[in-house]
Amino acid sequence: MPLVRLHSECLTGDVFGSGRCDCGEQLDEAIDRINQEGGYILYLRQEGRGIGLYAKLEAYALQDQGYDTYQANEMLHLPDDGRDFGIAAEMLQALGVTKVRLLTNNPDKAQQLIEHGIDVVELVPTKVHVNQHNRSYLETKAKRKLHTLKFDPE
Repeated sequence: MPLVRLHSECLTGDVFGSGRCDCGEQLDEAIDRINQEGGYILYLRQEGRGIGLYAKLEAYALQDQGYDTYQANEMLHLPDDGRDFGIAAEMLQALGVTKVRLLTNNPDKAQQLIEHGIDVVELVPTKVHVNQHNRSYLETKAKRKLHTLKFDPE
């Protein structure tokens, strides 16, 4: 059964190595794990949880003023998470894959795959790539969106 990572594009994290998120580290981890175990990385063009690069940069400016990532999106009249993982389910089905081990900490990814006919047999958590710049961001994702993140004590 393939290990699958649904990875949403993150220019700031994937390309520039921003410490504000954990996206680049999660992508690197997924590449390493899938090279070892086999499977698929589906790289989805859904920058900024689906809000796009420019809106993401506007949200960053609000975060610099003390708002969390979700509050910033709300202030910009944008969704908390506008991603649609139905296309990922279609991609998997086109590959003949109907059962997966999903590499994620985000329960919404699994739920959306299930709703689109993919059997998520196992949730495989990624490591928690925490640093001084993203701890609050990650804690907010765990609290508000129930991401399964376990933090080591500081």
